[in-house]
Amino acid sequence: MKLSVIHSKTVAVAIGFCAACMRTAPSAVLLLLCLGFFSPLHLRSQSANPAQPAAAPATHATLERHYREGETVAYKMTGVNQGHQGTIRYEARAEGVVKKAASGVFFEEFAWTELQLNGAEFALSPASRELRETASLESGFPFTIPDLSKVQPILIGPITDLLAFYADTMLSMSQKELVHAGDHVYVKNGKPNSWADGSYVVFGQDSIDFDITLQSIDPSTQIATLVVRHVPPVQPQIKFPAAWMLEPVGASQNNWAEEEKGQDGKFAAQVGRETFEANIKIALETGRIVSATMDNPVEVLERTCNDAALSDCGSPVRYGIRRQITLDAQP
Repeated sequence: MKLSVIHSKTVAVAIGFCAACMRTAPSAVLLLLCLGFFSPLHLRSQSANPAQPAAAPATHATLERHYREGETVAYKMTGVNQGHQGTIRYEARAEGVVKKAASGVFFEEFAWTELQLNGAEFALSPASRELRETASLESGFPFTIPDLSKVQPILIGPITDLLAFYADTMLSMSQKELVHAGDHVYVKNGKPNSWADGSYVVFGQDSIDFDITLQSIDPSTQIATLVVRHVPPVQPQIKFPAAWMLEPVGASQNNWAEEEKGQDGKFAAQVGRETFEANIKIALETGRIVSATMDNPVEVLERTCNDAALSDCGSPVRYGIRRQITLDAQP
């Protein structure tokens, strides 16, 4: 089925949800920028208590990507996005090839070749097809976010989620304490990430730590399973623009907030609790991502305000955003 016969309301929901999707994406996407200057001074890990029992038999593993120049890589990503404005389902395909930078560092260059929206084929624009997204699991590669202004809004979620899976895997591979099944590290970050553009998004920050476990190692398949949780720090370091944003929306301190300026001169302010949980399967022989899942809920409280200081606001509205993403390697 072609895009032209997709119901216009479905497309409107998809595009409208993209804004909600981007509210959940920053912690994963902006981590990529942090990795550009990644060092023990920026992310401090703490091993789990050695007295704690292991979650699985202590099978040794070395988590490292072994690249071959010219190697082809392909993934199918599926997503269920439940937002304030509706639910959409999509399936997208990314095809990549391993290249070698002038510095000698290997990376993977992806193109998005197919997209289905709610079971119907979605025609990718020439600009969306021409976009090249780079990622790497080799230390020393500078993660960059492609120019998302040049692609169709519905493709932003898959692009940033692919980077998020790579970022979580790269961060995990840098933790030398992850050797045996059951090994666990807690990576303190906490420093606020900002995605405010100064015009539409007046304020946008989140604050997260990383809780990483080498959950299991299957000796028969030589597959290691990582669980990477993005969690609110005990004391998030966000400087909230209004005092009413300090009251917890969920079970812990708020670690996410955004203020958007509308065309009507009003301001939409959201605050809440955001978490991620990624389960990532790694082939020990090559270090490639074999498959992965992500569960990304956000508990949100939103108010419409008449001033930028968010002091003259209407009644609060509570809702949830939840994205569930799967990634599977393809032939």
